[in-house]
Amino acid sequence: MPISVEALRQQLRETLEFLRSRTTLEPRIGIILGTGLGALAEDIELSQVVPYQEIPHFPLSTVEGHSGRLLFGHLEGHPVVAMQGRFHYYEGYTMQQITYPVRVMKKLGVDTLLISNAAGGMNPLFRRGDVMLIVDHINLLGDNPLIGPNDPELGPRFPDMSAPYDPELCRLAEEAALEARIKLQQGVYVAVAGPNLETRAEYRFLRWIGADAVGMSTVPEVIVARHMNMRVLGISVITDECFPEALKPLTHEEVVAAAQEAEPKMTEIFRRVLRKLSR
Repeated sequence: MPISVEALRQQLRETLEFLRSRTTLEPRIGIILGTGLGALAEDIELSQVVPYQEIPHFPLSTVEGHSGRLLFGHLEGHPVVAMQGRFHYYEGYTMQQITYPVRVMKKLGVDTLLISNAAGGMNPLFRRGDVMLIVDHINLLGDNPLIGPNDPELGPRFPDMSAPYDPELCRLAEEAALEARIKLQQGVYVAVAGPNLETRAEYRFLRWIGADAVGMSTVPEVIVARHMNMRVLGISVITDECFPEALKPLTHEEVVAAAQEAEPKMTEIFRRVLRKLSR
C-alpha cells in the first residue's frame, strides 16, 4: 500500500537529518552499483561510509553481490554518493521502498544518476562480458513506484518518459568507450519481476517486443529519478547469453562472477564520463 505524501515527507526529513549529522558532503552525482558491480566503490575517495541498517527508513540488501552501504566521497573530482548494493522487487519490498534512496539522493543535492546492472543478453550480437549502454527501457515489473498519492514538491503527476536516459550523457559514454577502446553495445533494457530466470518462450517474447537485455532492477529507480528531474546514464553488464535455442542452466553465482569479470569496462566508462563532466 503506497504511503501518504506526508508520511513520505516525514521519512525523508528523518533520513536527511541523520545523514547530514554524519557528513557535510553535498553530492552532485549519485551512483547505483548493481549485482557484482561494487568495485567502483574502491575508486571513490571516501569521506564517510554508512551501512544501510543504520539509516532511518532504508531497506536492507539481501542478495549476494550487494554490500549494503551508502558511500560518500569524491570520484574524478566530483562529490558523489554511491549505493553499494540496491533493492529489488523480488525481495518483497514495495516500489516506494526500492526507490526511496533515489529520493534521498535528490534531497541531498544529486542531479545526475549513474546506474548499473547485470543483465542477460538477448540480442544475438551480444556476448557474455559485453557492456550495453541503455538507451530505453520496458517496464514489465507489473508495478510502478509512482502509483499512489503524488507529491508535487517531488515531481509532476504525469512525468514525461520520452527520453529517460539523458542523450548528452549517452553521447559522453559513447565517446568514453571509443577513447578507451571498449566495445559498447546499445540497446533496450526490460525489467521483469523475477526472481526466477526466464523460460525459452519468455526470452522469445521479450526479444519480440524489442528488448535487447533483461534484468530485475533499474527501471523503478530511473522512473523516480526522472520524476525528480535527474539526468540518468545507465549501463548493463551482459552476464549471460539468453538465446532460446541454445539456452543453458545458469546460477546466480555464475552471474556474479561474470559481472565482476566485465566490471572494469563499466568502471572505466563511468570514470571517463565524470572526467568529461568536469570540463
